[in-house]
Amino acid sequence: MTMSILHVNNNNFDSVKTSDKPVLLDFYADWCGPCRMVAPVVEQIAEENPQYLIGKINVDKEPELARKFNVLSIPTLVVLKDGKIISQSAGARPKADILALLERA
Repeated sequence: MTMSILHVNNNNFDSVKTSDKPVLLDFYADWCGPCRMVAPVVEQIAEENPQYLIGKINVDKEPELARKFNVLSIPTLVVLKDGKIISQSAGARPKADILALLERA
């Protein structure tokens, strides 16, 4: 995994939430097939777009954060700006769709 992706947990979530950059959160689990399809796309977006903060949240390890964002299925992608949810999308998405979510922020 690249250094440009932050593993988000309860301990560092506040600093993520208050980031001055738009934030993309990828809620995933290691056992989830569609999550594994989205992971390289999210990594590519992180490498190509330093203007965004990209975080991954393992729902098995961080169930409180998954509940906080009402994550009912994975992968779920959430875009935050100024600590508020701008967009949220469940299911595997192509790169163009993920970038479109971020561009709304």
